[in-house]
This record gives sequence, structure tokens and C-alpha cells, in this order.
Amino acid sequence: MNLTLDSVYLSYFVYFLLIVIILLLIVLFLISHRAEKHAKDLFATWKKEEFNRIHDWLMKEADARAQVQAQALFKEWKSDEEQNIRQDAVKRSHSVLKGKMTEHLIPFFSEFPYNPSDARFIGSPLDFIVFDGLSEGSLKQLVFVEVKTGTSSLSSRERSVARVIKEKKIEFQVIRKE
Repeated sequence: MNLTLDSVYLSYFVYFLLIVIILLLIVLFLISHRAEKHAKDLFATWKKEEFNRIHDWLMKEADARAQVQAQALFKEWKSDEEQNIRQDAVKRSHSVLKGKMTEHLIPFFSEFPYNPSDARFIGSPLDFIVFDGLSEGSLKQLVFVEVKTGTSSLSSRERSVARVIKEKKIEFQVIRKE
């Protein structure tokens, strides 16, 4: 009977060991599953952080490059515009000088219908007053002259002077200083 009791104990012991082994396998499986899940979570977190870090770096790099390119384009545009402004200023200056020279010389042109000796340059708001016939001793009329070149038109001040003259709102005064 001893033999059978020993064999029963032995068989219980074997069953016990089998149960322990099965439990250990289950625990190992659970631990392995948790470790794998934890590793996947860590990897996903790292992957997301790394993606964000690289994305942020790329965006900063792209912004920096875009800013450098924008500054270069702005500098080029500014230089071109300054050059255009200078050229326009030179053209305008030449036009103004040409106009002023023409204003001063117009009495000596053949198209000027009056004796140059009768013309007096004023400059502003009109260019000349012509005392028609004064140099010959017989004043016929006073003529107010504004010289224009090209397609330029009268300024508002010049138009107001022309209006007053047309309305004959003109008078002669002698002012004496004692």
C-alpha cells in the first residue's frame, strides 16, 4: 500500500507540478502580452514625439528658408523700385527744366505773336504779362500768358486767375510809400 500511496502522492505531485507549470505559462503569457503592449505603447509615443519633433524642425527650417527668400525678393524689389523712382525723378526733372527753359525763351520763338520786348516774365501764377505795343509807344492791350508744353493743363490756381481775368475783375492801383 505504501507503493500505491507513494504513487498517489507522486501522481498528485505531478498534477500539482502540471498546474504550477500551466499557471506559470499563463502568467508568462500575461506578462509577455503586457510587455508587448507596453513596448507598442512606448514605440507609438516615441514615434509620435519623433514625428512632431521632425515636423516642428521641418516647419522652422521651411519658415527660415521662406523668410530668407522673402527678404531677398523684397530687397530685389526695393532696389528695382528705387531705381524706377530715380529714373522717374530724372525724367520729371528734365521735363521741369525743359518747361522752365521754354517758359523763359518762348518770347524769342517765331511762334510768339508779340514783341519780346513787351513781355515780362512773372513765373507764378502766370508766366508772362505782355504789354502789347508798349515798346513802340502805343499800348494796345495787356495779355496774360501761361506757357504749357505737351499735353499739360492749367493748374487750379492758373484756372482761377484765368476766370478772374475773363470776368474782368481787374483794377489798377498806385501805392505810394512816403
